Amino acid sequence: MTQQNIALVKDSWTMVSKLEMELVGGLFYNRLFEVMPEVKPMFSRMPIPEQSKKLLTMLSYIINKLDKLDEIIEEVAKLAKRHTQYGVRDEHYAAVGAALLWTLEQGLGTAWNAALQQAWTEIYVTLSGAMISVQQDQKTEVTL
Repeated sequence: MTQQNIALVKDSWTMVSKLEMELVGGLFYNRLFEVMPEVKPMFSRMPIPEQSKKLLTMLSYIINKLDKLDEIIEEVAKLAKRHTQYGVRDEHYAAVGAALLWTLEQGLGTAWNAALQQAWTEIYVTLSGAMISVQQDQKTEVTL
């Protein structure tokens, strides 16, 4: 991840974080369920407004620490392990990424541009790749 992309993500997140959490989360989850409806049952344990707050709180935490990944890598690993327990599969990450980028585009409006899309994509691919790796390691441990 480049420092420039980290700065772009942090700056744009500052704008997004000023929006109503439930609105942003609602947009995200509605889009996710459109793109991949089979994941909707995974979110039935908690009301979407509450889930939205948790999602955006976690995103804020991670984004604030992007330039100090060594401090959050263990948190990312724990998050991946929880996702495994929820039934998350590798292919779900692409749908989540697409829903996230769409939500950001909606939330940022005219501020959204190609540079932001590239920066967010780089950050998401890096973090989701780390989570997928942890999940694959867990599967390997189970089969051994």
